[in-house]
Amino acid sequence: MRVLVFHGYLLRGTGSNVYNASLARALARLGHEVHVLCQDLHAAELDFVDAVGRFDGGALELEVLREPVRCSAYLPDIGRLLPVYVADEYEGFDARPFPELGDAELERYLASNVAAVRAVAERARPDVALANHALMGPAILARALGGRVPYAVKIHGSALEYTLRPHRERFLPYAREGLEQARGVLVGSRHTAERLWELVDLPGLAERTRLGPPGVDTERFRPLPRDEAARNVRRLAARLERGTAARWGGEARAAAALLALDPEREPVVSYVGKLIVSKGVDLLLAAWPLVVERVPGARLCVVGFGTYREGLLSLLAALRDGDLAAAREVAVRGRELEGGPAGGLRLLAGFLAGLEGERLERYLACAARAMERVHFTGRLEHSDLPLLLPACEAQVVPSTFPEAFGMVAAEAAACGVLPVVAGHSGLAEVVESLAPALPERLRPLLSFPLAPGAVEGIAERLCSWLALDRSERLRAGRALAAAAAQRYGWDRVCEGVIGAAQGRLDALPDPRRPGWQSLRPSG
Repeated sequence: MRVLVFHGYLLRGTGSNVYNASLARALARLGHEVHVLCQDLHAAELDFVDAVGRFDGGALELEVLREPVRCSAYLPDIGRLLPVYVADEYEGFDARPFPELGDAELERYLASNVAAVRAVAERARPDVALANHALMGPAILARALGGRVPYAVKIHGSALEYTLRPHRERFLPYAREGLEQARGVLVGSRHTAERLWELVDLPGLAERTRLGPPGVDTERFRPLPRDEAARNVRRLAARLERGTAARWGGEARAAAALLALDPEREPVVSYVGKLIVSKGVDLLLAAWPLVVERVPGARLCVVGFGTYREGLLSLLAALRDGDLAAAREVAVRGRELEGGPAGGLRLLAGFLAGLEGERLERYLACAARAMERVHFTGRLEHSDLPLLLPACEAQVVPSTFPEAFGMVAAEAAACGVLPVVAGHSGLAEVVESLAPALPERLRPLLSFPLAPGAVEGIAERLCSWLALDRSERLRAGRALAAAAAQRYGWDRVCEGVIGAAQGRLDALPDPRRPGWQSLRPSG
């Protein structure tokens, strides 16, 4: 089958980028012919891309990299302006949030992509198509395909929460335009479905919505013996040090950060994701002294990039130096430190305010040691994570903002690593699906309430897990891996995407059915 996928961003990194890269790779492996529209300037470097299409003066030219051509990536000529949901830096582009675009700029962006989709569709003759995000992919396919090719829409949370919700009057018409022609709409969780239905009041939308979470490549994300996992971490560090890693090869001291880990002798906890305020990494940093106080050998590996990195490093330095006033300033300034308006970090501020007397002295004394055991790698390729995650004992996903799905939690579980997530939105639904694999007494370790006490909640769950006998952790990890493999394989995801595009919805899980709970953040 010929499948056209519109994703106007990179094919590496996090979130929807990883989803589309993994989907394209899996579809091609299953024998489908895949045509992906993206803005990854280095798509030719990806091992699953066999041809790259570019638009010279509007004319489509295809460069074949290898035969047979199963997956082609096309780069619409949109100029330097790349509209995004969250402010960030993109090589070769001026990335600006959608609300900052003028109407003429937005229409030029849409017109460029519509023309590119039409050219690709004329050449490839796709049987089905997929648009990503509520904005602007569906509207682009609706305009370009004109009903000639059936398509589905995959909803990712960022467009809903960062663009459509705060600017509904301006952007709702675009969302409605794209969604009303879709045969099926896929969401990663019941939570995301409810957000979508709340924001887009389109008749019949709920009836066409189905659960379609991302998948996990369980051949790559899998448990490994501790010695093999440790060797893989050293291999990754050596590659980064030689400068032969992929383009997203970490920051200046990434190799040193990885080499500081000794998973055969010291337990490693990881965070993987964007370094932005809404990911809640400040809560994990604040919890780390409480963990090291009880598990002195533990190390924290922070993988990711983003505009809040310097803010997090400021918090780390303040805790390391015992400067509680500076730490509280970080909590007060909050979003200002990532380039946005001032907005305090309520949960972090509450925790720091509660430190006093002997408790404060103990915390700061331990923080000086604990912060030396935190290691930032910067950005890593998604394909590098299977070299790192199996060396970890646990992974924390402390997001304070709703998440459409918890892919990093599912990938950690597939590696036999305990995911510890904030108990809300799609994150909670992921760990709820995995919880039956664990003994009942261990299930509460999978999530913590996003409420006052969240910092202590993270620490308590990590310490309880690390205090278990190693053999018990291994048994529980293998059970998590088996559950993740059964539930989140990419073959199932591919079947769901094609079925949704064709309008074959009966076989797909309906988020309206009894038993699905709506879990929202409580803080």
